[in-house]
Amino acid sequence: MKRLHKVLGGLGMAAAALATSAALAQDPIRIGFVGELSGPQAALGQDQYDALMLLVEQGGGKLGGYPVEILREDSQLKPEVAVQVTQKLIEKEKVSMITGLTFTPTAVAASKVAIANKTFVIGSNGSSNNMAGEGCSPYVFIVSWQPVPHVAVLAKYANEQGYKRISLMAPNYVTGKSFLSIFKEHFKGKIADEFYTPMSQQDFSSEILQIAASKPDAVFVFYPGGLGINFVRQYRQAGLGDKIPLMAHGSLDGTNLPALGDAALGFITGSIWAPDMDNAANRQFVEQFEKKYHRIPTMMAAQGYDAGQLIASAIAKVKGNVNDKEAFHAALKAADFPSVRGKFRFGNNQFPIQDFHVIKIVRDAKGRVNQTVIATPLKDAVDPFAAQCSMQ
Repeated sequence: MKRLHKVLGGLGMAAAALATSAALAQDPIRIGFVGELSGPQAALGQDQYDALMLLVEQGGGKLGGYPVEILREDSQLKPEVAVQVTQKLIEKEKVSMITGLTFTPTAVAASKVAIANKTFVIGSNGSSNNMAGEGCSPYVFIVSWQPVPHVAVLAKYANEQGYKRISLMAPNYVTGKSFLSIFKEHFKGKIADEFYTPMSQQDFSSEILQIAASKPDAVFVFYPGGLGINFVRQYRQAGLGDKIPLMAHGSLDGTNLPALGDAALGFITGSIWAPDMDNAANRQFVEQFEKKYHRIPTMMAAQGYDAGQLIASAIAKVKGNVNDKEAFHAALKAADFPSVRGKFRFGNNQFPIQDFHVIKIVRDAKGRVNQTVIATPLKDAVDPFAAQCSMQ
């Protein structure tokens, strides 16, 4: 805590003395949104942004009772672009904070710029192990999750189901390898098959045939976006859907379900959130999101909404004076807001300590293909990198 006071205290006191607070001046607090808004992954960034803007609209153009202006930039899934647009937002547009951040490479790049400029980041998805561990910063708050418990929840579920042999598949890149490595570390059984496919590969029939021949107890895959749609469809078409349980990360996200339809029914994923979570904040969020956007909100939307709620709570606590960085940091760390997850608190590394759920794809009461919570194997989970973070 002394370190935080040293880093933030002097700067916050000087800013408070020299700057007129937003509350008194009534100038909008400028917030930069950086996310993937074009290309194949645009739906993910758009969900983050739409949920944030829903909250701003609900507040009549305000967050925490104070006027805000959201300045949006597309990071294009390119770290160099994330650097450029973040610099523009901070140096030219004079934003007080950055939110959004869809994927790890762009989140890391944007956060480095923000930290160098002593600007707060309230990330609603992307992060890295280093950001949670040795590279933690008092300026960075991550509202989403760290990958280890996000994957480990399905490994623990597999153990609880008594699965002894599991086949694994993922794209052949850093994140794909990392997700399978995490699963193997937490799964107590044996690995029947392990496939890493090129990022450009769209046909998985050969690997699926080998899985069928191996007859594992279940399959775990990580295939995000369009790759996930192709894999799930082909897995179903091969006739394995009713024979070998499928657990997947990325493939069964809410953004993919409209395209997958019935092909996804019965399959399993892991998440911190589902649309049917029974708390007042979530019921209101889901109802109003569907009313405004005419689609079911996804995990990305839920995280974007929670990030907005966190920002709103902190702005209210400092009475609009976001220039008092020490006070604003304390207000963010308090996380005093009604999360759509039901409960929310930060660990020492400013990543959430939270529950991780097993989600099944089902038909909801309206007949739509949707997600529902069926188990919560990990409660109040702390990521393993928090111990490497020097903040208290």
